[in-house]
This record gives sequence, structure tokens and C-alpha cells, in this order.
Amino acid sequence: MAALRRKFGEDYQVVNTNRATTFSAPVKKKRQRFVDKNGRCNVQHGNLGGETSRYLSDLFTTLVDLKWRWNMLIFILTYTIAWLVMASMWWIIAYIRGDLNHGHDASYTPCVANVYNFPSAFLFFIETEATIGYGYRYITEKCPEGIILFLFQSLMGSIVDAFLIGCMFIKMSQPKKRAETLMFSQDAVISQRDGKLCLMFRVGNLRNSHMVSAQIRCKLIKSRQTPEGEFLPLDQCELDVGFGTGADQLFLVSPLTICHEINPKSPFFDLSQRSLMNEQFEIVVILEGIVETTGEGLFLT
Repeated sequence: MAALRRKFGEDYQVVNTNRATTFSAPVKKKRQRFVDKNGRCNVQHGNLGGETSRYLSDLFTTLVDLKWRWNMLIFILTYTIAWLVMASMWWIIAYIRGDLNHGHDASYTPCVANVYNFPSAFLFFIETEATIGYGYRYITEKCPEGIILFLFQSLMGSIVDAFLIGCMFIKMSQPKKRAETLMFSQDAVISQRDGKLCLMFRVGNLRNSHMVSAQIRCKLIKSRQTPEGEFLPLDQCELDVGFGTGADQLFLVSPLTICHEINPKSPFFDLSQRSLMNEQFEIVVILEGIVETTGEGLFLT
């Protein structure tokens, strides 16, 4: 005990797990977090130049990363606009050829049979795109421009379907909601374990399905100044949670206690209790693994 007090200061107090002795830390003022507990990063990039073009160059990933309300809005607007444009093109062909004036003339061969106005052109497009095939409206062989438009419609429809439906499928299959059933302890504690001073917290899996190849890492995010005088506002330092011994590889079938030993290599080694409470830092815990039921990778912070 005397050695610990010399190391961490006179205000250091050991929590004895065998007794009912506890230490209540003073309430700290809530501050802005670097990473929220739901895994959302609060860092926003700005004044980089060309941000919009960079996002548009990877449009698929940009759509997947959008919120669901924006995805649904883009999905509905894209299909609605595409349908109206293509239906207008079929109506324009019928208008230019004069088919609208011979709608009920049995001796006249139109480009598309039974297309009298824009609603009928729109219905023909929907029937063709959705491969419904009612058989009432159809392209005749005396309309080469209609055949070309049909080929263009089939090609563009396949591209739009593959892009948007693929985007929605990937977004629905993302294992982010799986993280809701992986829980961390509300607070981390510093106490003795096996005669060593350790920083400890717990992690547990609520589901019966296992996390395959689960691995945990911890990052200490803290501002520091280098010996050369350079100030690093968000310097990242690795906290050893058993990398050398394999303790970071988790068999997460029951709640586990993750332990970081405060030894001379730990960034907390030179901190006393008072300085620990006054320091501005944040510990980010990263849990990686494969969801057993879907085989998808999970990255949780």
C-alpha cells in the first residue's frame, strides 16, 4: 500500500474487492466525446476542397452511408423520374408518328398498339419494365425507333435496378443492428487483480449466436506535445489488453472482463488519482468479429 501511495500520490485509494469498501469518483462535467457510445464519430472534415466530387466518384458507397430516409427518398425519386421520362419518350414517338390520331383505326399499324395518350404510354412502359405482359399493348414490327427505345429501356432498367436494389440490399444486410445486443459496462474501474493495478471493463453478448474470431482493441485518444514542441490534438495510443498473451481474442459466450495492466509501458503509469480525474482523454474500445448467422464482419466502437 505504501508503494502504491508513493507511486500514485497520497490521494490514491485501493478498492478492496473482498470488502464493502468503495470509492465514489466526483461527478465530472459532461463534455463533447470524440466517439459516441453508439459508435458515431463526432469529427467533421471541412475546408478540404473537392469534397463533393470525391463523394460522387464513389456514389455507391455514398448512398449506402446515407441515412434511411435519404435512401428511400432517392430510391422513390429515381424510379419516379425514370418512369416519367421513359413514358414521355414513348408518347413522343407516338405523337411524331401520328399514332394518337389513329388510335381506333383497325387498318392503321401504329408503333405501339393501343397507345392513345400519355396514360396509355405510361402503362405500356410499366408493363414492359415490370415484364407483366398483359398482351393488350405491344410493339409492332414497323417501328424501328420503338425497337431501339425498347432496347435502351431494357438496358437502362437493368442498370438502375442493379444499382439501387443492390444499394438497398447492402444497407439492409449491414450488421450495425447486431451491435445493439453487444453491451459494454457503463463505467470502467481501476483496481487490483492478481496483485497488479489494472483498468477493467466488461463486455457481453446478449444473443445466443456467437461472434466468430472476436478481437478487442483499445485506443487512448489524448492531446500531447512532442519533445520538439509539436502539439498533437488527437494523438492515438494503443492500450495493451492482452495482445502479447492472446487475451484480446475473445470467446464471447458469457460476459468477459477486459483488463489493461497499468505497468511502466502503460500511458496511465505516471498519473495519480487526482491527475487522472483532471486529464482530458478518451478511451475508444473497438470490437471486431464475424456474425455467426450471416458470416458478415462486424466493427463496433
